Amino acid sequence: MPRTSKNEPTRSTSKTLASPLKPNQTPEHARAELMVQGLATNVVTAIGYSKTLGEVDVTEAMAALVDHIQRLQGGDMAPAEAMLAAQAVTLNAMFTQLAHTTSKMTMVDQIDRFTRLALKAQGQCRATLETLALIKNPPVFARQANIAHGPQQVNNGARPASVPVEDTLDAANHESDAKQLREAHVERLDVSAAQRAGHRDTAMATVGTIKRSAHS
Repeated sequence: MPRTSKNEPTRSTSKTLASPLKPNQTPEHARAELMVQGLATNVVTAIGYSKTLGEVDVTEAMAALVDHIQRLQGGDMAPAEAMLAAQAVTLNAMFTQLAHTTSKMTMVDQIDRFTRLALKAQGQCRATLETLALIKNPPVFARQANIAHGPQQVNNGARPASVPVEDTLDAANHESDAKQLREAHVERLDVSAAQRAGHRDTAMATVGTIKRSAHS
């Protein structure tokens, strides 16, 4: 067992988060604020799943997480890319280990169960790599433009500046005259009232009622 020098200070790993209090803030309010933010609880959970690293200081882990988040908020995606790349490697290791274990099995139920787990790890590895690719090369969304060949004219109710006032008035008068001609033409062609046949047009006289029994 290595000896510790008397002059070398020993530092114990703290399992309690040390957070400075704000002005006029109670310890209870500080702990509640950490709970609402979610950073402290995630730090403690991450430490619980990292037993292979040994004892991890909660305060130091919290400071590292805050620095990590600040880099992401500043637009530096390198930490997220590194994390996703590491997760992809871990998921691939899970897939290969499960697949290798399955190759030694003989019972159908165990083979089916471990094969499903192996394929799930493989699918998560693929999804992680796809997410990493999206971060590296984000898609570009462009608005669809309605482009037509030749000049376009948009009428929003205003009179075009290039049309003289005289031409506009002439067009309005022409439309009024055409409307009057159509109305007069309709009056002359009104055949709604029935006309009696004249004595000269006996062939066009009104046909009387035909009794079918007499002609059957």
